[in-house]
Amino acid sequence: MGMTIAQKLIKSHLVSGDMTAGHEVGLKIDQTLTQDATGTMAYLELEAMDIDRVKTELSVAYIDHNTLQTGFENADDHRFIQSVAYKRGVYFSRPGNGICHQVHLERFGKPGKTLIGSDSHTPTGGGIGMLAMGAGGLDVAVAMGGGTYYITMPKIVKVNLTGKLSPWVAAKDVILEVLRIMTVKGGVGKIIEYSGEGVSTLSVPERATITNMGAELGATTSVFPSDEVTKAFLKAQGREEDWIELKADEDAVYDEVIDIDLSALAPLAAQPHMPDRVKSVSEIGKIKVDQVCIGSCTNSSLLDMMKVAAILKGRTVCPSVSLSIAPGSKQVLNMIAQNGALSDMIDAGARILESACGPCIGMGQSPNSKGISLRTFNRNFEGRSGTADAGIYLVSPEVAAASALTGYLTDPRDLSEFPEITLPEEFIINDNMVVVPASPDEAKDVEVMYGPNIKPFPTSEPMAEDITAKAVLIVGDDITTDHIMPAGAKILPYRSNIPYLSQFCFGVCDKTFPERIKAEGKGIIIGGANYGQGSSREHAALVPLYLGVKAVITKSFARIHCANLINAGIIPLNFVNPDDYDKITQGDELSLEGIKSAIISSSPAVLKNLTTGESYELKYDLSDRQKDIILAGGLLNYTKKSM
Repeated sequence: MGMTIAQKLIKSHLVSGDMTAGHEVGLKIDQTLTQDATGTMAYLELEAMDIDRVKTELSVAYIDHNTLQTGFENADDHRFIQSVAYKRGVYFSRPGNGICHQVHLERFGKPGKTLIGSDSHTPTGGGIGMLAMGAGGLDVAVAMGGGTYYITMPKIVKVNLTGKLSPWVAAKDVILEVLRIMTVKGGVGKIIEYSGEGVSTLSVPERATITNMGAELGATTSVFPSDEVTKAFLKAQGREEDWIELKADEDAVYDEVIDIDLSALAPLAAQPHMPDRVKSVSEIGKIKVDQVCIGSCTNSSLLDMMKVAAILKGRTVCPSVSLSIAPGSKQVLNMIAQNGALSDMIDAGARILESACGPCIGMGQSPNSKGISLRTFNRNFEGRSGTADAGIYLVSPEVAAASALTGYLTDPRDLSEFPEITLPEEFIINDNMVVVPASPDEAKDVEVMYGPNIKPFPTSEPMAEDITAKAVLIVGDDITTDHIMPAGAKILPYRSNIPYLSQFCFGVCDKTFPERIKAEGKGIIIGGANYGQGSSREHAALVPLYLGVKAVITKSFARIHCANLINAGIIPLNFVNPDDYDKITQGDELSLEGIKSAIISSSPAVLKNLTTGESYELKYDLSDRQKDIILAGGLLNYTKKSM
């Protein structure tokens, strides 16, 4: 039997395990990336492991999230990360050099390699044929130290692309169509692999847009073949030697097949407040627009910027619309500055932002109250923009630019002739904003710089025999990490200060939660389906750990968050009968009697409701390694013990 691309990548990096769907596999990691919103904690964890030098082929620390410096906190975090990176052998991408996924695609990613990053959109690297996965910061720190990265062997879904995109239809519309078909839950436990004749019609930046938003499916990752299109992109980046061919065998067998005719797609939009609430732009109709934001790791490539500039050229942004544009990297910004595209944007009335995540992570550009904002981003979760009652729509750069001109949601096919944009044969190469780490000899004298806002990693204890605590919070389906641990300009500077951060935990759902669990001293959270979807931020596990959450019991979990809970030493459990979720009331006294012994012996777990006298059967999907992590009180304790 032939192999898929994903299976080939996993097999070539397999350290342990059985490549049967549902079984745990351990993988050798070639590259890692971090960003500053999650990176500070990842490097605190690396320091706690007392590892002199990273063991990966390449590790890069990016500064792209917390670039709004309204106090010393972000600057201190950047200084800390740069000093650790310089000392421990990590390349450091300075603020202004660009968004981690865009820069990594341009300058560092290699087909056939494995990459994990402390950012859920790390699968962007799948656009050039990498096995690229988002992970918690602690998992990334372990990988930097030479440790194995573990995942549950996914099922492989083939998305068969035929035809060619029509004028004004974009790669963003492809992934929105996949989200419409599969939903935000549909990719859990799966790798999405793109194939078919339509693949060759898509450039690497377009492929990267599609793999980037595969994170919104809940997928482990997404991947494209590495072909002549990939080779041409790497050659233009001066990296042709990094190219290898990578394709599925003709007789490869997939667990599921989805067919998409590119020529049949129309401009699409994801409606508030979830990326899978997808309709065609024409079906939604001409709603009034207050704000348009173009950029993010999804749509900030040179190709995206050139299309936007061509649409805006010689026109003026509607007076009632605020248009902001953030090129994805210094390379992109420099190239549109030199070829005149930047001038066309400025002439039209666009506000040019720095090459960073910016509004996508809630770092500025919050819309007006009850405002409608069209964004080329990847998430439109409620409140993520910084305005609680705003309506956020996810669209392509073409839809965004057209709508900025008219003042209402506009099908770009209503515009004049489609601008044909071709990528250059050579990109401007200037890596002077990437700091090369010190040599091992030089590193001995490098001091790691800590700021007063950087607090120690929260401690945890080995698992107790019994857990008895109140149901301190009950939440519904599709709870995101933005619900659990919000982002935004007011909160992000404290990502390295768990005690301060804790006062915002679950603030979107229940502002009283932090004080209530502090008063109790401990608690159990009850959740619905797909609990923890969204970002890879381990703070959504570390802050509950700090507050005293002992267990989270749900209908189902998102992959990365479940792994982060295990890493934090918080046991993730599921109801065997999902209807039991409705039988628990907030404030009920709950007991997991003998839970430690049950895990050790792989016995069924039972939740007793001491308030009502009822009992509910629970299940847990833990490998032997994950059981040991939970019993040790988390991955850091487990790693120290193992070392």
